Amino acid sequence: MGYGLANVELDVPAKPETVFQTGSVGKQFTAMAVMMLVDEGKLGLDDPINKYFPDAPVTWKGITVRHLLTHTSGIKDWEGKTDIDYRKDYTEDELVQVAMTLPPDFAPGTQWSYSNTGYVLLGILVHKVSGKFYGDFLAERVFAPLGMGSTRVISESDIVRNRAAGYTIEKGKLQNQEWVSPSLNTTADGSLYTTTLDLAKWDAALGSRRFLKPERYEAMWSPVQLRDGTSFPYGFAWFLDVQRHEPAIQHSGSWQGFKTAIVRYPGRRLTVIVLANLAEAEPMRLATTVAGLVESDLAWPDTHASVDDPDPVRTARLREVLQSWAKGEPSPAMAKGLRSTNAGTAREKAGREDLQQQLATAKGFTFLAEDDVFGNGVERRGEKISRVVFYVMPGERDRRYRFFLNDKGEVADFSSEQVDAG
Repeated sequence: MGYGLANVELDVPAKPETVFQTGSVGKQFTAMAVMMLVDEGKLGLDDPINKYFPDAPVTWKGITVRHLLTHTSGIKDWEGKTDIDYRKDYTEDELVQVAMTLPPDFAPGTQWSYSNTGYVLLGILVHKVSGKFYGDFLAERVFAPLGMGSTRVISESDIVRNRAAGYTIEKGKLQNQEWVSPSLNTTADGSLYTTTLDLAKWDAALGSRRFLKPERYEAMWSPVQLRDGTSFPYGFAWFLDVQRHEPAIQHSGSWQGFKTAIVRYPGRRLTVIVLANLAEAEPMRLATTVAGLVESDLAWPDTHASVDDPDPVRTARLREVLQSWAKGEPSPAMAKGLRSTNAGTAREKAGREDLQQQLATAKGFTFLAEDDVFGNGVERRGEKISRVVFYVMPGERDRRYRFFLNDKGEVADFSSEQVDAG
């Protein structure tokens, strides 16, 4: 199903065949290419990457292929303008050299922090091991066998039927996406074209465990284990979540005026895919809301409902956890994994600062609902979760919070997302 316009200037409507950029949803294909090589014995998950990058700096010592897949390598997520020039063409060797100059954020395996740089390196690694550019490898081994005729590496020069244009809103005005150099739009961190129809074929292949041994899928969809015994809810290019009582496997993407999301509910045999060509779109929120319309028990709690708070003391404790997190301080109410999370990255710092702003402008912190998930296998940061508690924080932009509590009532993790204002 399609809504709105694929191209505003030409007044072309969006449709199921419309071709969008994937953003980071494309990382799961890079992970698949790596796992295929692992299955063939050409690559090992625990291989040190300096085996494939012999000129690697000493700071890369101890980093493995698994660390790259799970964003636990400590290799910095490079930033435009400061670390890399998105308007410049780079060879693969030059991209590796840029990555080698970046100071590490943390020792490998000790923290989790999203790194596009790591996935660019994985694409280059696929090339080194297979002898084929990662996009060609995927075209031959995944896209063609599945009949994904519209999925391919981005090219601005090629004629691509049904290609959508990407947009952003600047000062209230719709604008075209910013230009990125051709070579930087072919990297393995998410530089693909695809359609909802092609992703449906991909989803079916995942459901049937095509391409890999069954145990490989278990590895891809298991939380990464950190060195201190805790974990993070991320596998190989998939976030691991729960929606109400139901486990979900998901990922989102954002690049050049495109926003994307895929959310899989394996227990329900349900998958929701949303592709959008506006940088301000919220496909993940839309995807999980659609899932709640299809399966009513997956619906998020109503943020405008009036609900009695069963435990005001707990509410005060959870708000204090947010305040401590925003300041980068541990709290007695945090479980070990959350308490020890301090990657120190720019992305994490920005998240803490954003939370400080939310707390400063909040007009309340109101209980919404709670789910008993004991025995459902829900895990967060090395803790088995017994309850998920929902709150809304009205403010300049209303946000819904989820707190994941262990059997002691400690906060193992929390998440938030913007919701419609009342």
